[in-house]
Amino acid sequence: MPFKINTNLSALDAYNALARVNAQTNKAQLRLASQLRINSVADDTSGYRVGKELEGKVTLMKAAQGNIGAAKNTLSTAESALTNINDLLIQIKGKIAEANDPTKNLTALANDINALGDEISAIFTNTKFNDTALLSGSALPSSSNFVFQTGETEKTTINFGTMNTLDLASISSSGATSSNITSLSVSTLETAVQDSLGKIGNYVQRLDVKDDYLTSAITNATASVSRLFDADMAIEQLKATKGQIGQQVSTTMLAQLNFQPRSLLTLFQ
Repeated sequence: MPFKINTNLSALDAYNALARVNAQTNKAQLRLASQLRINSVADDTSGYRVGKELEGKVTLMKAAQGNIGAAKNTLSTAESALTNINDLLIQIKGKIAEANDPTKNLTALANDINALGDEISAIFTNTKFNDTALLSGSALPSSSNFVFQTGETEKTTINFGTMNTLDLASISSSGATSSNITSLSVSTLETAVQDSLGKIGNYVQRLDVKDDYLTSAITNATASVSRLFDADMAIEQLKATKGQIGQQVSTTMLAQLNFQPRSLLTLFQ
């Protein structure tokens, strides 16, 4: 082995080894501090890209899940209104049946029917969710459709049927009179209400399925993001401890090798 003073190759090798140990130790300590395996794109380029794409999908799916909740609340509001209307229609049918009893006061029965009809009209007009009319009125969306995004790209359209086109004149205000009460019929309105209630039930079932799917998809995507980004704290602690010991050893060896050329001085004594 040649003896040189200007270039201490052994010390340079020790220095390079110490630099590598320092870099590895610093990376492990950074991961421990941040609890993240990927702290910059350079740590894992492909993993970073996949993870960020998954995070974007999770954000979309959570928003869609929130939309599903809003859709369910909308349906629940409409269901309550239609259930009340259905109950009132049953009362009206009872009044019409009573009118076929010649001992009854037809004028009083007609007034009762008109009052019940006015209440039905009020429910139609005032049933709203977040200031949006659900059953009738100028605020009703085009074609009675309510469109909710319920997936990454999927949309669900809710339609309450023909509620906003029904004619309530025959049972509201002064529509019912003592002379026409026995000929009144609410079968068309009753059928429309029941059809809409059936639609609401079907919509809720569909939304429940979508909600369950999104819950599972969000969980799986979040788990994938965790595998990509989250640090294994036990492994990183082992690496940090190993690195700290390596730093001490490498520093000691560098110090010894740095003074190795001094042995050449004995040749000049």
